[in-house]
Amino acid sequence: MPSMKDTIIGVAIDLFHRQGYFATSISEIAGQCGIQKASIYYHYPSKENILFHIQQVTMEELTAYLRGNLEGLTDVEDRMRVAVRSHVRFHLNRQKETFIANTELRGLTPEHYQEIVDKRDGYEKIFQGIIRAGCEAGLFATADVRILSYAILTLCNAGAIWFNPQGRMAVDAIADIYEKFVLRGLKAGRLTALGPTPANQTG
Repeated sequence: MPSMKDTIIGVAIDLFHRQGYFATSISEIAGQCGIQKASIYYHYPSKENILFHIQQVTMEELTAYLRGNLEGLTDVEDRMRVAVRSHVRFHLNRQKETFIANTELRGLTPEHYQEIVDKRDGYEKIFQGIIRAGCEAGLFATADVRILSYAILTLCNAGAIWFNPQGRMAVDAIADIYEKFVLRGLKAGRLTALGPTPANQTG
């Protein structure tokens, strides 16, 4: 049986996902937990602290999932395929939490915001390391590694917005499409310039 702290987090995740962090009140969370509003503060000092907990756990578990799936892999293409699949699968299987993590950062205090941003930076650096290795080996397009990582992660994050668990495609089938799309783009980009157009060129 879940603890009251876990119950509060579960209810908050559902409410934040359905109606947004700012539109959700502590009273609503308490009511759906079957406790008094004051009882929430025994477990969490504020609504913002609940949001921070969700963000923190989501980023830590996302990173651990990625690292675990990459463990033992040395081939650059294999690592990129697994990284994309891991990111997509986590975002679709944990749709509510990842949607909140990607859309409700503005609800955090400056200190909590910076902590989550630092965790996100660490996660992005894993992707950047794979992309950089692929570029240096001549497997992927040579371009700004950070921009490429942002483009890939933003693309893959979007699944948490539109995914329907009762829809026509399963998580693994969707992850397969993303994996092939990203890898083909990185490899095809070797044939064209992906850097910014020089200032003296037009058209």
